[in-house]
Amino acid sequence: MSAWHFTSTTNGLEKNLTLRTDIPIPSLPTTPSATPSVLVSVISASINPIDYKLAEAMPAIIRKRLSSHSTPGLDFCGRVVAVSPSKSSANETFKPGDLIYGLIDLFAAPAGTLSQYIIAAANNCAKLAPDVDPNAAATIGVAGKTAYQSIAPHVTPGAGDKVFINGGSGGTGTFSIQIAKALGCFVTVSCSGEKAELCKQLGADEIIDYKQVKSVSEAMKAKGPVYKLCVDNVGTPLDLYRAADGFLMKEGGVFVQVGGGITLANTKSLLGRMFLPRVLGGGGRKYSFYTPVDRNEDLVAMAGWVADGQLKPVVEEVYKWEEVPRAFEKLKTGRNKGKLVVRVAEGK
Repeated sequence: MSAWHFTSTTNGLEKNLTLRTDIPIPSLPTTPSATPSVLVSVISASINPIDYKLAEAMPAIIRKRLSSHSTPGLDFCGRVVAVSPSKSSANETFKPGDLIYGLIDLFAAPAGTLSQYIIAAANNCAKLAPDVDPNAAATIGVAGKTAYQSIAPHVTPGAGDKVFINGGSGGTGTFSIQIAKALGCFVTVSCSGEKAELCKQLGADEIIDYKQVKSVSEAMKAKGPVYKLCVDNVGTPLDLYRAADGFLMKEGGVFVQVGGGITLANTKSLLGRMFLPRVLGGGGRKYSFYTPVDRNEDLVAMAGWVADGQLKPVVEEVYKWEEVPRAFEKLKTGRNKGKLVVRVAEGK
């Protein structure tokens, strides 16, 4: 099979990717397992910042020991080719020919999703309706799962809970808006003015243009303690968590940290949020740092919303199989308004 491969990241991942055609098709385990795997013929894959950040940060000696990190990519949509043996009939969810989407385990998968064939854990996949666009479905995995798990556990479906999404126009933010609306929430987001219309189209009820206000933190405090949840996809302003005492409900209000660069200032701020009491500069509301959980029902729920039109992935551009380096060049600019997709194979 063919797959995009790299052995170095000098001067950037995109400068070192080569399309190899001699990669063996991965083999499924033959021993029955409580968590079966699926062999997938990939139709489309989307790329995320973590794909190049992880590759470029990983020492070569570690990369050589982890074969999956020689081929980037976590998100995919494709067709099931085969399913590994299962210990329980309850786990026999997939059959050859099923159209599915999902994401691979970063450290367990034998190859990244920029491959013609991949192996994915069944609990990280979900069936799709046959008429779903594979290019759109391929974008859901990492960003959709992050958005769902940072919102759904903290709100009551249909109750009209108020949610503030800091960073509504990015890859995770665009899913966050739609998922919060699907759960019946009132949604306020921060974004730049040029991306406000996109956020409104996705369902945002209120927009805070961070370029037009003195401080997002102060703008939110002015609304009073009426919000059930704050999802911080950005990590700035650094005082947002301390300000959350002024806009998150005293009883039941939760601040979920998703984004934030690995800088000294961000690290100090994160540690303060997690461990300092309010009198020493911490905050008075519950703080949660987002940690992904492999939960199949979350992916199934999103597949249902895609089928009924409540969840519409934002795709900015679809690249041909031979254009993967160019896709990473665009991703690194940070100027894309939607997800970047690579079409691995034509047809469904």
